[in-house]
Amino acid sequence: MKENYQKKLDEILCKPETIGKKLLIHCCCAPCSSYVLEYLGNYFSITVLYYNPNITSEAEYHKRVEEQKRLIDAFNAKNKCQYPISFLEGEYHPNLFFEAVRGHEKDKEGGKRCEICFEMRLNEAACLAKEGGFDYFTTSLTISPLKNAEKLNDIGSSCGEKYGVAFLPSDFKKKNGYKRSIELSKEYDLYRQNFCGCVFSQNEIKNEG
Repeated sequence: MKENYQKKLDEILCKPETIGKKLLIHCCCAPCSSYVLEYLGNYFSITVLYYNPNITSEAEYHKRVEEQKRLIDAFNAKNKCQYPISFLEGEYHPNLFFEAVRGHEKDKEGGKRCEICFEMRLNEAACLAKEGGFDYFTTSLTISPLKNAEKLNDIGSSCGEKYGVAFLPSDFKKKNGYKRSIELSKEYDLYRQNFCGCVFSQNEIKNEG
C-alpha cells in the first residue's frame, strides 16, 4: 500500500509539542520553497539550508541563492511566519556532484542519477541538522510534480536514521501546494527556472525542444 506522506505530516503538525521545534529545510530554489515556508512557518522555527552542488553553472547557482535570500527577507519583513526564518548556505562544490554521478551522465531525468543527487543533498542536510541541534529536517523537493515523493521520503528517512535526527515526511505537492507555489512566485516576482540545475537536465530539455 502506497504511503500517504501528507497524512503523516498532518499527524505530526497536529501535536501541540510540535509548535516551535527547530526545522532545517533543504530548499532547491525560492519558488519551490515559497509554499513550504508559508505552510510550515506557523509550526516550526525554520532555517533554510541552500545546499545544491548539482547546479553546475556558477552564475545560475548564485542567481538562485539570491532569490532564496530575497524571498526569506520578504517573508520576514511581512511577518508571514510565526517565527523569523534563518538562512544557511552550504558549500558549493559542483565537482562533488560530478564525482557522485559519474557513469550516470546519460540517465534520463528522474532515474538513478537523480536518486544519487537526492541522497547527496539530503545526507548533507541530515548531517548539518544533527550538528545544529535541529529537531527535524526535510526538503522542498517533494513539491515538484516531476520528483518521486516516495523515493525522497525513503532517502530522507535513511539519512535521518544515519545521523539520529528525525526526517519530516512530506508530499508538498498535495493540498494544491504546487499551485500555491506558482501563485507565490508571481506575487513575489520570483525567478522560475525550467530545469533542476544540473547540466544533464538542462541538455535534456534543450534536446526535447
